Order: sequence, then C-alpha cells, then structure tokens
Amino acid sequence: MSDPAISNQNLFKNKLLRRMSAGDFAFLEPHIERCSLELRQSLEVSGSPIEAIYFVENGIGSVVAKMPNGSDAEVGLIGLEGMTGSALVMGDDRMVHDCYVQLAGEAARIDAEPFKAALTQSPTLRLFLLRYVQCLHIQTGYTALVNARSKLEDRLARWLLMCDDRVAGDRLTITHEFLSIMLGVRRPGVTVALQLLEGRGLIRSRRGEIIIRDRDGLVSLADGGYGLAEAEYIRLVGHTGER
Repeated sequence: MSDPAISNQNLFKNKLLRRMSAGDFAFLEPHIERCSLELRQSLEVSGSPIEAIYFVENGIGSVVAKMPNGSDAEVGLIGLEGMTGSALVMGDDRMVHDCYVQLAGEAARIDAEPFKAALTQSPTLRLFLLRYVQCLHIQTGYTALVNARSKLEDRLARWLLMCDDRVAGDRLTITHEFLSIMLGVRRPGVTVALQLLEGRGLIRSRRGEIIIRDRDGLVSLADGGYGLAEAEYIRLVGHTGER
C-alpha cells in the first residue's frame, strides 16, 4: 500500500516538495495553499518581514538587488526547482533583496509562521532546505562571475537556459525592458544581443516573446557559465527526472 503523503507529494511540480522526505512534507502539507503568480507580483520586499514562502510550480521569480541610486539587476532566479524565503531557513526573518514574479505561473504558498514551526518540529527539514539555499548561493556566485567576465550575448545565453530549465515548453514571455533589468544593461544592448543570438539561429525573438530554437547552441555560447551550478543542484538536492 502506498504512503498517502508520497502520493500527495507527486501532485506537486515543485522539486523541493517532491524531493523532501514524506515526514517533512507531512509537516507542511496542511498549510499549503495553491495560488497564482501574477506578472510583477511582489513575493518579498527588501528589509520587510517575510510573510509567506512560495514553492514555485510554474513561472519564475527574480531576486533583484537595488542600489541606493535606483539601479537594479537580477542576482537570482527561482523556479520549480526552488522556493522563496530562504532567509527563514537560515534563521532570519527578512530578505536583503526584492523578489517579484518575472514570468507568471502558480505556486504552493505557506504562511511564514507555520513554516517556521515546521522547521522547529522537524529535525531534517531545515537540513534539507539548507542544501537548496547552498544551491541558490552557488547560482548567485556564478551570476557575479559571468556578469563580470562574460560578454552580454554569453550572459543572455546563460539566462535563457536558466529560464528554459524552469518553464514548460520553449517559449518565454518577456519584454526587452524586463530583460534589461534582469541583465543590468540598457535596452539597446539587449536588442543587439538578441539580434546576435537570432542571427546564429539560437532563438527567435518576437515582440514580448523569445522562442528557444537551439538549446545546445546556447550552452556552447554560454562558454562554461551554464552547467556547473545546475550540476551542484543535482548533487545537493537530487534529480526528479524532469529537465
């Protein structure tokens, strides 16, 4: 006879919910609410207490750092492989960066208080989620490296691959304006980089939409910027069989 908790876990697309132990999932399940993620919806506000945790099922959340002068850039991506609210796992109650929805979708939402209670009650839940937090730190580190050392088209290739890992299908609904924020560059630079990738047959760029045509070609163009962080996720969290 199958474990009901395991059967319920399999109803979720989020890889953390699917990979955690049945016992840890049982602590969270009564408090999970499915919700929609609307474009540009705020999930976390810098310096404010975390009110809820979102285990993303579809769509993408962007972790965005801001300078006092108003300049901003994406420093992290969260999709079905992850969750918001990593500060709670580490014992803090607020994030230093903003997080908002970059691509609309759905999530499994848990209020902060029952989530913190589950971390206290379970001897293994925090340890498991800390492995994901480590993955997020690794991703952020590679983002810093790539932003400092890679050409814009290489950075764009990496970013498109990371998004492709986190959405169903090969179409990304994104504007040039949003891309400029994500990559920390001006819109004309984004337009030129997209044209370069399209000229190589790697993507097709339409108004508000990018279609991936040659994933292997994007991996090659990313020139080592993509793949190592993703391999660490598999090592630390595991592989569920999905790409």
